[in-house]
Amino acid sequence: MEQYEKIYLYKRVVSAKLFIDKFYADSIDLDDIADQANFSKFHFIRLFKSIYGLTPKNYLIHLRIEKAKELLREGHSILATGLMVGLESPTSFAGMFKKITGQTPSHFQKSETIRKNKINEHPLQFIPNCFAETHGWKK
Repeated sequence: MEQYEKIYLYKRVVSAKLFIDKFYADSIDLDDIADQANFSKFHFIRLFKSIYGLTPKNYLIHLRIEKAKELLREGHSILATGLMVGLESPTSFAGMFKKITGQTPSHFQKSETIRKNKINEHPLQFIPNCFAETHGWKK
């Protein structure tokens, strides 16, 4: 019986994580997320962290930053990127981005553009040496 209870609890936490994954760009908070799993906030935080290694809030922040990286790589402006991932203040977006990645959004975007240009100019330099040797591209 205990195993079924764990599976039931796990399914509820996973449904809340999927809710975060789907609505990360919206103005969601811990109450909204915990409601999805039908848990009290504090019990939900403990369960979520034990399963995913992050609190729901930290998971949401990291998800937003990963999505922001994708958007910046695609060439979206910093302001638009912040808005698209649910962070309405450019200052808070830039601060959070730097705190998580160690660099500002503009520096990240510039370095990704330089990297993309280098890949286009010299694609073989970005293939692992072991793979290139296996396929006879390098000796």
